[in-house]
Amino acid sequence: MVQNQAKLIKSFQDHLLVERGLSENSIYSYTYDIKKFQGFLDEQSTDILEVEADDISAFLKEQKRKKISSRSLARAVAALRQFYKYLKDENKVKANPAEKIQTPEVKKSLPDYLTLEEIDELFGVIREDDAYELRDKAMFELLYSSGLRISEACNLRLEDVDLENMFLTVRGKGGRERLVPFGEKSLQIMSRYLENARDDILKARYSEYLFISKKGDFLNRKSVWRLLKKYLARTEIKKVVTPHTFRHSFATHLIENNADLRSVQELLGHIDISTTQIYTHLASRTLKEVHKKFHPRG
Repeated sequence: MVQNQAKLIKSFQDHLLVERGLSENSIYSYTYDIKKFQGFLDEQSTDILEVEADDISAFLKEQKRKKISSRSLARAVAALRQFYKYLKDENKVKANPAEKIQTPEVKKSLPDYLTLEEIDELFGVIREDDAYELRDKAMFELLYSSGLRISEACNLRLEDVDLENMFLTVRGKGGRERLVPFGEKSLQIMSRYLENARDDILKARYSEYLFISKKGDFLNRKSVWRLLKKYLARTEIKKVVTPHTFRHSFATHLIENNADLRSVQELLGHIDISTTQIYTHLASRTLKEVHKKFHPRG
């Protein structure tokens, strides 16, 4: 039975990749949730092909008892809904037991971002006379200047960078390609990195990737996170900052400076504009804080 379940999950993964065109991250998340559900079913001695809605409800209740967040529960419901839809389409099950399961309500939390002063403080502590720090500064400047996802930045190749026209060719979620501009400051740091640091890091090796590690591979997300923590420790910034914070900062500062929502949506690569609208709430919150702090009757 375990072997059959593994085959079902593997075929579902192939479906998500080939038919749905989902990213590796999305496929990993779906698989993680389905395997967690499978573990629950094993404890109940229930076959994955004989699941009913009550089984899914019982699983969600157990997850709630374990203090799993509503966001994670909602993701699990979405994963199971897609999994059983696939199994139904493949005639493996007669009905989709997750179809009528209510998705847990997820409270939208506003993402944190860095102020202009904090951006300057952070970038100011990264040295440019060290090849590795210059590489890191070039990446962080690009993340803030272009609003890229960290996975998009890590996967950039040299051929994707048009220095003359200051554009990037970016492959986003689901393999969708878009052109993204970057700014003058990012161009300056990027040029210095390419002229003075990249070859020093590569030595005699070859890599098609823009940002490369000591070993000559592309710089992965975990490494970028670790490096960011190192530089944050040099500052007075107390916020929880991740590589994704640069993307939030990019969008928030554009909205604060009256960029129209559709343009920001295009730059971020959002399919649904409702995803972009959260940044208008961020900008509104900032205005309220300014009003409260500086208005005589705030």
